[in-house]
Amino acid sequence: MKEEEIESMRKVFHNLKGRIEPLIKSPKIQALQKRVIDIRKDAIDNNEELIAIAKESFKENDIDCFYANDDEEAREILLDLINEEIEKSNIDRNEVYIAKSKSNTLREIDASQFLEEQGMIIVETDLGDRILQLKKDDNSPVHPTGPASHLTVHDIADIVNESMNLDLPAEPKPIMEAVREDVLNLIDKSFIGISGTNSIAAEDGAILMVHNEGNISLVQSKKLHIIVAGIDKLVPMIEDCVSIGKLETAFATGKPLTSYINIVAGPSKTADIEKKLLKNMYGAEKVAVILLDNGRKEAFKECLWCIGCGNCIVSCPVYNSIGNKFGFHSYLGGRGVAMSRYLKDNKVSVDSGLYMCTLCGLCTENCPVLTPTSEIIENLRNETQKEGLSRESHKKIRENIKDKGSPY
Repeated sequence: MKEEEIESMRKVFHNLKGRIEPLIKSPKIQALQKRVIDIRKDAIDNNEELIAIAKESFKENDIDCFYANDDEEAREILLDLINEEIEKSNIDRNEVYIAKSKSNTLREIDASQFLEEQGMIIVETDLGDRILQLKKDDNSPVHPTGPASHLTVHDIADIVNESMNLDLPAEPKPIMEAVREDVLNLIDKSFIGISGTNSIAAEDGAILMVHNEGNISLVQSKKLHIIVAGIDKLVPMIEDCVSIGKLETAFATGKPLTSYINIVAGPSKTADIEKKLLKNMYGAEKVAVILLDNGRKEAFKECLWCIGCGNCIVSCPVYNSIGNKFGFHSYLGGRGVAMSRYLKDNKVSVDSGLYMCTLCGLCTENCPVLTPTSEIIENLRNETQKEGLSRESHKKIRENIKDKGSPY
């Protein structure tokens, strides 16, 4: 990230903190926080059981459920589902438009890049993600719910004007309207929607998604709706999902609720004619869920408590100094560094910033579920030391002490 982008991000984070802090100190949110901490801990402790329950519940709800051990398997399943739909629709692969919503899990498996390599056209429907998509170069997100928080309105106007051949002023509303019109025109051509999820109710076989823009409603109305979710997203009941969605919203935006809370518990259907159940009304004809492990079963349980609000990086001194260089892929900050160990390996965790963390603990103080990130980082540093993966500067200090009796 450029220095001016980091400075812009800091300003956005400062304003965001001003909205979040008063809300999360309220008795109502603090009571909700206690409830969600218990929900997440119990869910991760009983993850294997919830996976088995979810598979049965999805089957009862006519949702196809697949299990992917790693990112490669997830991409293969995703492609198979899409190819099957392409064959049914008898359409040229290079004319396949896929409506996509914002999802860290889809970023984790490089879904967009992979499908584009197959000749398909991915349409990001979230405004922030669409701006980054139009930016093309150096377009990694900087916040899980505000991916373009490092870009000023002038930056965004330049990106949109150049990519769409327009002459918009550097004002939010005309930019929003232009991107909205463009995205709506493109997703009208799509019959496949792909998304992530905020949480999954295993007992109900239902998927919950929170959003403000209304874009997920468009994505999930496509003929085929595919949801890719980490196995850590599983909780017992839909009431648990709602609690998590509310707490995530409070800590991510400083608002008590998003504009939309969508629950998917099967393909579109109706029983309005003599109470006889008929499928394929207005929404998806087919819903498929890909449950992704990709190292989660090996991770510290505490690492999986995360609900994805991003409040940890808002307060992180390292992240506020160097930006998304501190983290891995779409998982940003210290928790992202920790996850990189399980999504990839110890070498990647070192490269992602394992030794950049100051261990100050501000991430935990500002985490809605109190993830002990600095403790996890310390444990991972011990692992990497045993593998001889410490930083070169640290090795030099050790050599100096050994040879000269001084670190200098």
